[in-house]
Amino acid sequence: MTELTKLTLASALDGLKTKAFSATEITQAFVDSIEASNDTLNAYVVKTPEKALEMAAASDKRIAAGEAGLLEGAPIGVKDLYCTKGVRTTACSNILGEFTPTYESTVTQQLWDAGAVMLGKLNMDEFAMGSSNETSRFGPPANPWRRNGSNQNLTPGGSSGGSAAAVSADLCLAATASDTGGSIRQPASFTGTVGIKPTYGRASRYGMVAFASSLDQAGPIAKTVEDSAILLEAMCGHDAKDSTSLPEPVPEWRNAVRRGVQGMKIGIPKEYRVDNMPEDIEALWSQGIDWLKEQGAEIVDVSLPHTKYALPAYYIVAPAEASSNLARYDGMRYGTRVSGDNLISTYEGTRSEGFGAEVQRRLMIGTYVLSSGYYDAYYLRAQKVRKKILNDFVEAFGSCDALLTPTCPSAAFAYGEKADPVQMYLNDIFTVTANLAGLPGISVPAALDKQGLPLGLQVIGKALDETTCFRVAGALEEAAGFVAKPEKWW
Repeated sequence: MTELTKLTLASALDGLKTKAFSATEITQAFVDSIEASNDTLNAYVVKTPEKALEMAAASDKRIAAGEAGLLEGAPIGVKDLYCTKGVRTTACSNILGEFTPTYESTVTQQLWDAGAVMLGKLNMDEFAMGSSNETSRFGPPANPWRRNGSNQNLTPGGSSGGSAAAVSADLCLAATASDTGGSIRQPASFTGTVGIKPTYGRASRYGMVAFASSLDQAGPIAKTVEDSAILLEAMCGHDAKDSTSLPEPVPEWRNAVRRGVQGMKIGIPKEYRVDNMPEDIEALWSQGIDWLKEQGAEIVDVSLPHTKYALPAYYIVAPAEASSNLARYDGMRYGTRVSGDNLISTYEGTRSEGFGAEVQRRLMIGTYVLSSGYYDAYYLRAQKVRKKILNDFVEAFGSCDALLTPTCPSAAFAYGEKADPVQMYLNDIFTVTANLAGLPGISVPAALDKQGLPLGLQVIGKALDETTCFRVAGALEEAAGFVAKPEKWW
């Protein structure tokens, strides 16, 4: 039965359709795997085996009646950022205490409507603020991958580290994640999985715990490009409950994955060739260019001149929005409360004990850049830079269909190796631009580095053109033939 957990989402759905196994059987296999592995990997912060088996039994009935949905009977994990009715949701922060929502997020509701089965809630950086998943109140998850000859625990990336670790270790068929500055694509790159951030507004943010509202976007982490397309189709769609949700139809992205890149133009941004880039990543990027050329794509050089300002702009805009969004956590209505002598001391005690160090750091930065006398100098200027970054992309897309870049400037690193916050923030150097411009970006596993760790290539597309992202990603996946899996130690 453990072989069932090794299936891709597409092959599992095929097996369920042909009744090669039941939803209950595959769900039980995952429940058993989680029970055996989670104490070591710490991917799940809430396990819901009874709920999963109940949902699986309902799926089996629908399959028998010929009423199967798009994801009928497929067991998946949910990042602890999505409100799930009756199941604790804390964004892995102490400040939310044991908060149990009385409603369902739009994205997860759409997944359950499509027949998916919930295995539990997945670990993440507190309020999605981090690139290593070590700010979680539940402790960090372990990356299933390890360096050759080493037993040192590595980060699966952040903030969706639990999602990436669970998919990589076969503890779910696929998982929901979210991406504010690279939190889907970087963990995917670190764990040999596929992660896509769709165009801003493609997926509803209703019922997602907010970090930075103009940047947050839901998306999947999955085992293959096809799997990510299947899950993204179910996650996206217009939602009247989210004012930023786009009233656009959801294309059949799964059909785009094997269409190839013949006749397409792929842009290579010169500004992504950064100083001290590891040789392995430089070589993989060149290899990716060759793969696309061999499949009939034309390679064009493009320039995104304001790229160097992307990280500074992001680390002004995101903390500013976070300081506004997180002002609601005051210990009055829900979550943790630390009682003080008066109202002010109650607020101070609640927030200082409820928020971890990284969240406090970003809230202080955000409050500072929004304060009187600094708003124009920082926040307003960062928004102007953001507009210039978007204009760079518009200009570049005048001569190409999509961009090819590395996903990250390094492979997975060990916990504690990047103790300096600024060094940690530099992890997002290739991913934040897509968030600032609201564009779709997908990370595809394409090779192992010299230490045996996975590396990803990133494809950035035009707004609302996930179809092209999936075409290019499918071509890269086929050319790379990446089938490596972590050697089981957990």
